[in-house]
Amino acid sequence: MEATKATKSCKIEGCKKSYRAKGYCSIHFQKWRRGELKEKARFKTCGEENCKKPMYRFGICETHYQTWMTSRKPAEAAPAPAVETPAVAAVDIAPEAKTEA
Repeated sequence: MEATKATKSCKIEGCKKSYRAKGYCSIHFQKWRRGELKEKARFKTCGEENCKKPMYRFGICETHYQTWMTSRKPAEAAPAPAVETPAVAAVDIAPEAKTEA
């Protein structure tokens, strides 16, 4: 015999309230929706310590991703000073004379 909605209880250990959705009572379901439930996060979250924002790329949230990307960019280098090259004298090269055979 399959348990009905009325007889199921919340799957959080120690909670004896009746089942609402996703296996949680109404209180734990709301916490799950807000991302406050530690046992099972609603979304994949940022891998940084104490950050519960949704994952964006490479296992971190968008804020941490932007910080990481800006740290990877090389520092803005000052423009290189112009190097003066000595003027090359124009050399008049005469066409080779044809030799008769």
